[in-house]
Amino acid sequence: MSAEASTSSVTEASAASAITTDTVRKLLSDRKIFPGVPDDLGDDAELVLDSLGLVWLLHVVEERYGLVVEPGDEDIANLTSLRRLTEFLSAAEAGAVDGGGRVDR
Repeated sequence: MSAEASTSSVTEASAASAITTDTVRKLLSDRKIFPGVPDDLGDDAELVLDSLGLVWLLHVVEERYGLVVEPGDEDIANLTSLRRLTEFLSAAEAGAVDGGGRVDR
């Protein structure tokens, strides 16, 4: 498979599977990785992810959705709720769909 075809299928997969609040909530439901995140986490409730948790979450997003995101320090500082995390990933996904696979913010 050529690199172009591979990028195309990742882009199509990303377009078909928008990252939603429920998607991110499910990603955070792994108690081995995110033991402090409650099952009934509200969209705007305070969310604190340690660096290992954030790295793992971004790894899972890459594995499941083909989206590679490398947030900057300011981005990380703003990932303080489920809603903000979802907005960040959705914006990154939209950027990847428009312009290619890797998103550096």
